Amino acid sequence: MTRSALLTCAVMVLSSLDCSATEPLHQRIDELVAAGFNGKPASLSSDAEFFRRVNLDLAGRIPTAADSRAFLEDSSSDKRVAVIDLLLAAPEFAGRMANLFHVMLMERRGDNEDWMKFLKASFAQNKSWDQIVREILKPDRDDESLRGAAYFYTRRLEKSGQQPTDFPGLTRDVGRLFLGVDLQCAECHDHLFIDDYKQRDFQGLFAVYQNVSIRNEKFPAINEKTMTAKLEFVSVFDASAKGNTGPRIPFGKEFEIPEPPPVDPATKKKRPDPNDPPTFSALSVIADSLPSSDNRLFRRNIANRLWFCMMGRGLVEPLDQFHSANQATHPQLLDLLADEFAAHDFDMKWMIREITLSETWQRSSRLGDRTEQPPRETYQVGNQRRLTAEQLFWSTLQATGNLDRLAPKDGEQPSDEFKALQSGFVTSFASEPKEPTTDYTPAVKQALFLLNDSKVLSLLKPQPGNLIEKLLNLPDEQIADELFLSTFCRLPDNTERTTINDYLKNNADRRAEAMSQLAWAMLTSIEFAVNH
Repeated sequence: MTRSALLTCAVMVLSSLDCSATEPLHQRIDELVAAGFNGKPASLSSDAEFFRRVNLDLAGRIPTAADSRAFLEDSSSDKRVAVIDLLLAAPEFAGRMANLFHVMLMERRGDNEDWMKFLKASFAQNKSWDQIVREILKPDRDDESLRGAAYFYTRRLEKSGQQPTDFPGLTRDVGRLFLGVDLQCAECHDHLFIDDYKQRDFQGLFAVYQNVSIRNEKFPAINEKTMTAKLEFVSVFDASAKGNTGPRIPFGKEFEIPEPPPVDPATKKKRPDPNDPPTFSALSVIADSLPSSDNRLFRRNIANRLWFCMMGRGLVEPLDQFHSANQATHPQLLDLLADEFAAHDFDMKWMIREITLSETWQRSSRLGDRTEQPPRETYQVGNQRRLTAEQLFWSTLQATGNLDRLAPKDGEQPSDEFKALQSGFVTSFASEPKEPTTDYTPAVKQALFLLNDSKVLSLLKPQPGNLIEKLLNLPDEQIADELFLSTFCRLPDNTERTTINDYLKNNADRRAEAMSQLAWAMLTSIEFAVNH
């Protein structure tokens, strides 16, 4: 090859690399996912599929019938991008994200007003993820807008009966939720089945959290004792295998404990005030260092969890099992997501926008020409996801036309009816406390709740402005369309429209009850309960 030809090839290679580097993230996502396809993928979602899905993921509920109709009738080519940006800028996005991360981080341990205020304000301000985690790991009790972050600690530090404070459980949760590593089985010895997980990594975090306690305040707050010496530990399998450690980021740096300041002779006999700040704060060291763009586990964990929330499956599963023997299904994609998220200062809105713009996220959940369902991890077909308890609750209020009547306005306290309904949905459909919300388990109590709960059934009785009252005032030829747009966010096909019309004609003498029964059947269907 001539020198001129070599130069031409070099320019072409460099140009292609430069083009790849400047492509938007959502296009690079699609390229990496498509590289693993086996056969033809599903087509992009229909407008109805897309509009319902994007509202569930970014607003936490289905859209109104009027909004669905308007989107379906809109012929503009950029309407999908426009609605993504509209939803990301809407106040409902902060509420959706606050609820999503409340469930992820607290795992149904309870609710706290200050904690929710902290989360909602954080997402409304679009705080970076590393800043949010930093404020959780070292909560500021003097700042009213931040002190609710301490609930992550205080709820886990509460004693249960005669059981000792669960410091190991708190240590485990910090590793699981912020780094994607479950070090529980490395507390007393190196992990028996995961070579990467060493006792030293667990003990380095445990050394920090054994010095934390609940501070007696009306709001979540903690005290921290000064750490003066390294924590000594020994393997239960080998008494000679002793070790010691100061504060440690798992699989990373151990921090030196400074010499304590000299004791004032005049006060040395006085007991230290537990409310005084520590002279050396190990919590501050961890909070400053763990949530960092330099921490590969930190950035990969949040990228994986966001992908799970948006796609129904993590690139690494289980979500808290990052180790060398459990590789991602798409290693290059995970690295790309993690690195780009960090490069964009952990900007949540930016990251979620890029995922929703991808063809991978917008792919239809219908098989199309395929005869077999491809593996979920290929993303050749959109993964169906069961609605969370909260999505189901808010979507039911929306579908039945009771959202404006029942949802508390800014500054208002929720009504008893609202609280009872919300509690019923969470009790019936949510996962058990202290369990990760990653899978859906059907239960008889869910069916009994929807079938018999008086407050659920009252949503389907005619009331001013609600769905049933509206249907009663519509001409017969418009009822099927309004019912389907309100519940399924799509128009009925001819067979469905005929079925609705025939049912209403055959029950003309009990029209309101018939409409309520139709709406109930649709609200309790798989189509309504699934994000597809």
